[in-house]
Amino acid sequence: MASSGGGWAQLRQQARSLETQTESLFHTYSQYASVTNIPAKPTEEEERTEAQLNDILEKRESLIAQLTRLLDSESALTASALKQNNLSRHREILQDHCRELNRLKSQITESRSRANLLSSVRSDIDSYRNRQRSPGPNTDPEAAEADYMLDERRRIEGSHSVADQVLSQAYAVQENFRMDRETLSSVQRRIVNAAGQVPGINGLIGRIGAKKRRDGIILGAFIAICFLALLFFR
Repeated sequence: MASSGGGWAQLRQQARSLETQTESLFHTYSQYASVTNIPAKPTEEEERTEAQLNDILEKRESLIAQLTRLLDSESALTASALKQNNLSRHREILQDHCRELNRLKSQITESRSRANLLSSVRSDIDSYRNRQRSPGPNTDPEAAEADYMLDERRRIEGSHSVADQVLSQAYAVQENFRMDRETLSSVQRRIVNAAGQVPGINGLIGRIGAKKRRDGIILGAFIAICFLALLFFR
């Protein structure tokens, strides 16, 4: 039993250490989402930070799985409510960090796509203006018009790409809401189960409900008597 307690404490210490490392890496990774002139391609540092975040999140999932197996191996008497709450808290923090990583990834991708699109549009406009200013003796007006239409088509396709990125981010947010709803439902079930295990809690709740109904009936009867007395002595 002492070995089990020591293993639990050691795993929890590792989980807390990895949570702290995740927060520190998030501080670094979030800076790429707020860069004014974001580069066209991810830098080596950005890719390294993202890889470190993914690696730490995987390690934390493994630790939570070990904690879950350790808690399941204990008897109902020795598995305290404190350990269950600690495990639930580690799991909720992991879910929050996974959602935050997906949000930052979507934000960085959207910013990079928007920057590339704007850069491409400026380049196409400058190129078209240069051709208009110095067409040359052999320039075909129909060919110039065709080039302009192709440039417009590329810009439209770029706009569609940005719209796809926004939709992907919206789907990610919808998935986050679904996970939050499942977490709240799990918390509600745990509260109901805990309340059911406390001796006499159901009877107490029943007496409270009966008292409320009785008070409501008495108040309604008093109001009715006052109303009838008002009509009688009017």
